[in-house]
Amino acid sequence: MEKGLMHIYHGDGKGKTTAAIGLAVRAAGAGMRVSFVQFMKDGTSAELDVLKKIEKVEVYAIKNTFGFTWNMQDEDRIKLRMRNDRAMRAMIKAVKEEIYQLLIVDEMMSAYQGGFVDKSSVHELVQLCKGTTELVFTGRNPAKELLSKADYITEMRNEKHPYERGISARTGIEL
Repeated sequence: MEKGLMHIYHGDGKGKTTAAIGLAVRAAGAGMRVSFVQFMKDGTSAELDVLKKIEKVEVYAIKNTFGFTWNMQDEDRIKLRMRNDRAMRAMIKAVKEEIYQLLIVDEMMSAYQGGFVDKSSVHELVQLCKGTTELVFTGRNPAKELLSKADYITEMRNEKHPYERGISARTGIEL
């Protein structure tokens, strides 16, 4: 098997994180060590509790405790960027040490496009993973420079969603 391919799950539809979690479960079931790192969310998604129970999966939620990005104060943006950059350094170190066979970075696209992570460290991570570690990025609006490096690109497209009728996110389905 060729190692170190890059996946991007993107789009405005539901299922990007779910697809990444499915791959994490499959890889762990095959005996691979998996790191699931989540940016930009509050760390309370129900799927994280299940992933943490899987022996071969390590979960790191880089908690956004500041709310929606468009409501953040400058100091909150800086603090979130610092958290994410710390996580990037840890991921780079783990890839260099070949600790994981699969690295998933949930909501990387939001962090990257919003300036909440050092872009040069993202490119370093992508380069380091080639040949050693399968890499998955999720999120909306991927940057062209990341799309050009990907081996797999899957777009989730919204055609219809209950939110459009005023139905809020439901525990176990969207949360």
